Amino acid sequence: MDYNRDALIAAVSAGMPAKRWKHVEGVMESAVLLAKRYGADPVKADLAALLHDLAKFWAIDKQEEIVRNHGLNAELLEHDKQLLHAEVGAYIARVEYGVQDVEVLDAVRYHTSGRIGMTLLDKIVCLADYIEPGREFPGVDHIRELAEKSLEDALIAGFDSTISFLLEKGKPIFPLTVLARNDLIKQRTKSKEAE
Repeated sequence: MDYNRDALIAAVSAGMPAKRWKHVEGVMESAVLLAKRYGADPVKADLAALLHDLAKFWAIDKQEEIVRNHGLNAELLEHDKQLLHAEVGAYIARVEYGVQDVEVLDAVRYHTSGRIGMTLLDKIVCLADYIEPGREFPGVDHIRELAEKSLEDALIAGFDSTISFLLEKGKPIFPLTVLARNDLIKQRTKSKEAE
C-alpha cells in the first residue's frame, strides 16, 4: 500500500479539534495492537484508524449533500447525523486521498454501525474506536478486558453499550447495528459449537 502517512496525518489532523485528533491517535494505537494480536495487517489497521473520523467535524449539511450527490447510502439520512461521517469519510478517503484499498475503505465506512459479515479489519477498527485509551464511558473497561480474548465478544459488548445508551435516550437505533450485533452472536455461537 503506497501512501504518504505524514501528509495524511497533517491533512486529517488539520480538519478537527486537537482533542479529537488525540482520540484518532488512540484509535490508531489500539487498532495496531489489535491487528497484531488477531493477525490482521497492522499497516491497514493504522491507515483505516487514521482515516476513520476524517469527516467527523464537517458541517452536517455538507455531509448530507455528499451522500445525496454521490450515490452513497441514503438510508443514513433518516437516522442519527453522527452516522454520516463514516460513509462520507470512506468516500473522501477514496476520491480526495486516493485510498483504493476496499478493505480499508469498508473499515472506515462501518466503524460506527458495524455490518453483517464484518471483516477482521472492520472488527478491529470498530473495536479500537470503542476502547482507545482516552475513551471513558460505563462498561469500557469490561470491553477492554473482553478485547484481550475475543474480538467478537468485545464488539458485542460495545454494540450492547451503544444500543442501551440509545434506548435510554429514546433515540432510534440504526438497523445495521442490530444486524451486526446479531451476526456477531451467530459467529460466536458457531465457533463455540466447533470447539
